[in-house]
Amino acid sequence: MQILKIALGTVSEASHPNSLKAALVEFFLMLIFIFAGQGTGMTFSKLTDDGSTTPAGLVAAALAHAFALFVAVSVGANISGGHVNPAVTFGAFIGGHVTLLRSILYWIAQCLGSIAACLLVKYATGVQEISAFSLSSGVTVWNALVFQMVMTFGLVYTVYATALDPKKGNVGIVAPIAIGFIVGANILAGGAFDGASMNPAVSFGPAVVSWTWDNHWVYWLGPFLGSAIASLVYEVFFILPSVHEVLPATDY
Repeated sequence: MQILKIALGTVSEASHPNSLKAALVEFFLMLIFIFAGQGTGMTFSKLTDDGSTTPAGLVAAALAHAFALFVAVSVGANISGGHVNPAVTFGAFIGGHVTLLRSILYWIAQCLGSIAACLLVKYATGVQEISAFSLSSGVTVWNALVFQMVMTFGLVYTVYATALDPKKGNVGIVAPIAIGFIVGANILAGGAFDGASMNPAVSFGPAVVSWTWDNHWVYWLGPFLGSAIASLVYEVFFILPSVHEVLPATDY
Protein backbone atom coordinates (compact mmCIF):
# COMPACT_ATOMS: atom_id res chain seq x y z
CA MET A 1 0.00 0.00 0.00
CA GLN A 2 1.45 3.32 -1.05
CA ILE A 3 1.68 5.79 1.83
CA LEU A 4 3.45 8.77 0.31
CA LYS A 5 2.46 10.18 -3.07
CA ILE A 6 5.13 12.88 -3.21
CA ALA A 7 5.82 14.18 -6.72
CA LEU A 8 8.82 16.30 -7.66
CA GLY A 9 7.41 17.57 -10.94
CA THR A 10 9.24 18.36 -14.14
CA VAL A 11 11.51 21.27 -14.98
CA SER A 12 9.07 22.45 -17.64
CA GLU A 13 6.39 22.82 -14.97
CA ALA A 14 8.27 25.72 -13.41
CA SER A 15 7.77 27.80 -16.56
CA HIS A 16 4.37 26.44 -17.57
CA PRO A 17 1.74 29.22 -17.91
CA ASN A 18 -0.64 27.46 -15.52
CA SER A 19 2.02 27.20 -12.83
CA LEU A 20 3.03 30.83 -13.24
CA LYS A 21 -0.61 31.96 -13.14
CA ALA A 22 -1.19 29.94 -9.98
CA ALA A 23 1.90 31.43 -8.33
CA LEU A 24 0.78 34.94 -9.31
CA VAL A 25 -2.61 34.27 -7.76
CA GLU A 26 -0.94 33.12 -4.53
CA PHE A 27 1.00 36.40 -4.50
CA PHE A 28 -2.20 38.43 -4.73
CA LEU A 29 -4.06 36.25 -2.25
CA MET A 30 -1.31 36.69 0.31
CA LEU A 31 -1.24 40.42 -0.32
CA ILE A 32 -5.02 40.66 0.25
CA PHE A 33 -4.90 38.51 3.36
CA ILE A 34 -1.98 40.20 5.08
CA PHE A 35 -2.99 43.73 4.12
CA ALA A 36 -6.33 43.16 5.86
CA GLY A 37 -4.75 41.52 8.89
CA GLN A 38 -1.92 44.00 9.39
CA GLY A 39 -4.18 46.93 8.55
CA THR A 40 -6.73 45.89 11.14
CA GLY A 41 -4.08 45.77 13.85
CA MET A 42 -2.81 49.22 12.94
CA THR A 43 -6.30 50.70 12.65
CA PHE A 44 -7.37 49.31 16.00
CA SER A 45 -4.15 50.59 17.58
CA LYS A 46 -4.77 54.07 16.17
CA LEU A 47 -8.42 54.19 17.26
CA THR A 48 -7.76 52.91 20.77
CA ASP A 49 -4.43 54.59 21.54
CA ASP A 50 -2.29 51.50 21.05
CA GLY A 51 -4.97 49.10 22.32
CA SER A 52 -4.41 46.40 19.68
CA THR A 53 -3.09 44.06 22.37
CA THR A 54 -6.28 44.29 24.43
CA PRO A 55 -8.95 41.54 24.38
CA ALA A 56 -11.00 43.63 21.97
CA GLY A 57 -7.96 43.99 19.73
CA LEU A 58 -7.46 40.24 19.72
CA VAL A 59 -11.10 39.68 18.71
CA ALA A 60 -10.73 42.26 15.94
CA ALA A 61 -7.61 40.51 14.65
CA ALA A 62 -9.33 37.13 14.71
CA LEU A 63 -12.34 38.41 12.78
CA ALA A 64 -10.24 40.29 10.24
CA HIS A 65 -8.04 37.28 9.51
CA ALA A 66 -11.02 34.92 9.35
CA PHE A 67 -12.93 37.15 6.92
CA ALA A 68 -9.90 37.92 4.76
CA LEU A 69 -8.85 34.28 4.55
CA PHE A 70 -12.39 33.22 3.66
CA VAL A 71 -12.33 35.63 0.73
CA ALA A 72 -8.77 34.76 -0.33
CA VAL A 73 -9.41 31.00 -0.36
CA SER A 74 -12.71 31.49 -2.21
CA VAL A 75 -11.30 33.63 -5.01
CA GLY A 76 -8.15 31.53 -5.45
CA ALA A 77 -9.53 28.02 -5.17
CA ASN A 78 -10.18 27.50 -8.88
CA ILE A 79 -6.73 28.66 -10.00
CA SER A 80 -4.11 27.86 -7.36
CA GLY A 81 -6.17 25.95 -4.82
CA GLY A 82 -6.22 28.98 -2.54
CA HIS A 83 -3.42 27.87 -0.25
CA VAL A 84 -2.49 31.34 1.07
CA ASN A 85 0.03 29.66 3.39
CA PRO A 86 3.37 27.90 2.81
CA ALA A 87 2.42 25.35 5.49
CA VAL A 88 -0.79 24.47 3.64
CA THR A 89 1.21 24.13 0.43
CA PHE A 90 3.65 21.86 2.27
CA GLY A 91 0.80 19.71 3.55
CA ALA A 92 -0.63 19.42 0.04
CA PHE A 93 2.82 18.45 -1.23
CA ILE A 94 3.18 15.72 1.41
CA GLY A 95 -0.12 14.24 0.23
CA GLY A 96 0.83 14.40 -3.44
CA HIS A 97 -1.72 17.09 -4.28
CA VAL A 98 0.93 19.49 -5.59
CA THR A 99 4.44 18.90 -6.90
CA LEU A 100 7.63 20.12 -5.25
CA LEU A 101 8.41 22.53 -8.09
CA ARG A 102 4.97 24.11 -7.92
CA SER A 103 5.28 24.25 -4.14
CA ILE A 104 8.52 26.20 -4.45
CA LEU A 105 6.83 28.65 -6.82
CA TYR A 106 4.00 29.06 -4.32
CA TRP A 107 6.39 29.61 -1.40
CA ILE A 108 8.28 32.32 -3.27
CA ALA A 109 5.06 34.03 -4.35
CA GLN A 110 3.54 33.82 -0.88
CA CYS A 111 6.60 35.32 0.81
CA LEU A 112 6.85 38.11 -1.76
CA GLY A 113 3.14 38.82 -1.35
CA SER A 114 3.63 39.10 2.39
CA ILE A 115 6.50 41.57 2.00
CA ALA A 116 4.53 43.64 -0.52
CA ALA A 117 1.48 43.76 1.77
CA CYS A 118 3.54 44.93 4.76
CA LEU A 119 5.22 47.63 2.70
CA LEU A 120 1.85 48.82 1.37
CA VAL A 121 0.33 48.90 4.86
CA LYS A 122 3.33 50.80 6.18
CA TYR A 123 3.10 53.38 3.40
CA ALA A 124 -0.70 53.70 3.39
CA THR A 125 -0.97 54.17 7.16
CA GLY A 126 2.10 56.34 7.57
CA VAL A 127 3.33 54.02 10.31
CA GLN A 128 7.09 54.02 10.73
CA GLU A 129 7.39 50.51 12.15
CA ILE A 130 5.83 47.17 11.27
CA SER A 131 5.84 44.87 14.27
CA ALA A 132 7.25 41.40 13.75
CA PHE A 133 5.74 38.38 15.48
CA SER A 134 7.19 37.83 18.91
CA LEU A 135 6.71 35.72 22.02
CA SER A 136 4.86 37.11 25.01
CA SER A 137 6.53 37.38 28.39
CA GLY A 138 6.89 33.98 30.02
CA VAL A 139 6.42 32.08 26.75
CA THR A 140 9.47 30.03 25.73
CA VAL A 141 10.38 29.04 22.20
CA TRP A 142 9.31 25.48 23.01
CA ASN A 143 5.92 26.68 24.23
CA ALA A 144 5.54 28.63 21.01
CA LEU A 145 6.71 25.70 18.90
CA VAL A 146 3.99 23.48 20.35
CA PHE A 147 1.41 26.23 19.89
CA GLN A 148 2.37 26.66 16.25
CA MET A 149 2.34 22.91 15.64
CA VAL A 150 -1.06 22.31 17.21
CA MET A 151 -2.74 25.31 15.60
CA THR A 152 -1.34 24.52 12.16
CA PHE A 153 -2.32 20.87 12.59
CA GLY A 154 -5.92 22.01 13.07
CA LEU A 155 -5.72 24.30 10.07
CA VAL A 156 -4.23 21.76 7.66
CA TYR A 157 -6.52 18.99 8.93
CA THR A 158 -9.46 21.28 8.14
CA VAL A 159 -8.05 21.94 4.67
CA TYR A 160 -7.78 18.22 4.02
CA ALA A 161 -11.25 17.41 5.35
CA THR A 162 -13.06 20.15 3.46
CA ALA A 163 -10.96 20.77 0.35
CA LEU A 164 -8.51 17.97 -0.47
CA ASP A 165 -10.39 14.81 0.50
CA PRO A 166 -11.76 13.25 -2.71
CA LYS A 167 -14.80 12.11 -0.72
CA LYS A 168 -15.62 15.60 0.55
CA GLY A 169 -18.76 15.90 -1.59
CA ASN A 170 -20.88 18.93 -0.74
CA VAL A 171 -18.65 19.71 2.24
CA GLY A 172 -16.27 21.33 -0.24
CA ILE A 173 -18.72 24.21 -0.59
CA VAL A 174 -18.01 25.35 2.97
CA ALA A 175 -14.24 24.84 2.76
CA PRO A 176 -13.32 28.57 2.60
CA ILE A 177 -15.49 29.51 5.57
CA ALA A 178 -14.34 26.50 7.60
CA ILE A 179 -10.69 27.38 6.93
CA GLY A 180 -11.32 31.00 7.85
CA PHE A 181 -13.12 29.98 11.03
CA ILE A 182 -10.34 27.69 12.28
CA VAL A 183 -7.76 30.44 11.75
CA GLY A 184 -9.92 32.95 13.60
CA ALA A 185 -10.49 30.51 16.46
CA ASN A 186 -6.77 29.73 16.72
CA ILE A 187 -5.93 33.43 16.87
CA LEU A 188 -8.30 33.76 19.82
CA ALA A 189 -6.63 30.73 21.43
CA GLY A 190 -2.98 31.61 20.87
CA GLY A 191 -2.78 35.22 19.79
CA ALA A 192 -1.85 36.45 23.25
CA PHE A 193 1.05 34.00 23.51
CA ASP A 194 2.93 34.00 20.20
CA GLY A 195 0.75 35.89 17.74
CA ALA A 196 -0.87 32.69 16.41
CA SER A 197 0.77 32.93 13.01
CA MET A 198 0.19 29.37 11.69
CA ASN A 199 1.62 30.75 8.47
CA PRO A 200 5.36 31.24 7.80
CA ALA A 201 4.67 33.89 5.16
CA VAL A 202 2.54 35.90 7.59
CA SER A 203 5.55 36.03 9.91
CA PHE A 204 8.10 36.51 7.15
CA GLY A 205 6.82 39.78 5.70
CA PRO A 206 6.84 41.74 8.98
CA ALA A 207 10.23 40.24 9.87
CA VAL A 208 11.74 41.45 6.59
CA VAL A 209 10.18 44.91 6.70
CA SER A 210 11.09 45.49 10.36
CA TRP A 211 14.29 43.42 10.06
CA THR A 212 13.50 41.64 13.30
CA TRP A 213 14.41 37.95 13.40
CA ASP A 214 14.14 37.03 17.08
CA ASN A 215 12.93 33.42 17.35
CA HIS A 216 11.76 33.63 13.74
CA TRP A 217 12.60 29.96 13.14
CA VAL A 218 9.70 28.97 15.42
CA TYR A 219 7.25 30.45 12.93
CA TRP A 220 8.60 28.19 10.18
CA LEU A 221 9.41 24.96 11.98
CA GLY A 222 6.22 24.80 14.04
CA PRO A 223 3.78 25.27 11.15
CA PHE A 224 5.69 22.90 8.86
CA LEU A 225 5.79 20.17 11.51
CA GLY A 226 2.10 20.60 12.31
CA SER A 227 1.25 20.56 8.61
CA ALA A 228 3.28 17.40 7.97
CA ILE A 229 1.62 15.55 10.86
CA ALA A 230 -1.88 16.61 9.79
CA SER A 231 -1.34 15.63 6.16
CA LEU A 232 0.16 12.25 7.03
CA VAL A 233 -2.60 11.46 9.53
CA TYR A 234 -5.35 12.37 7.10
CA GLU A 235 -3.76 10.67 4.12
CA VAL A 236 -2.99 7.41 5.96
CA PHE A 237 -6.19 7.04 7.95
CA PHE A 238 -8.86 8.70 5.84
CA ILE A 239 -7.81 8.93 2.18
CA LEU A 240 -5.77 5.82 1.42
CA PRO A 241 -7.96 2.92 0.23
CA SER A 242 -8.90 0.37 2.84
CA VAL A 243 -7.18 -2.99 2.74
CA HIS A 244 -10.58 -4.63 3.18
CA GLU A 245 -12.93 -4.72 0.24
CA VAL A 246 -16.36 -3.34 1.04
CA LEU A 247 -19.06 -5.95 0.49
CA PRO A 248 -21.94 -5.06 -1.83
CA ALA A 249 -25.19 -4.29 -0.07
CA THR A 250 -26.73 -7.50 -1.39
CA ASP A 251 -24.16 -9.56 0.57
CA TYR A 252 -25.24 -8.31 3.99
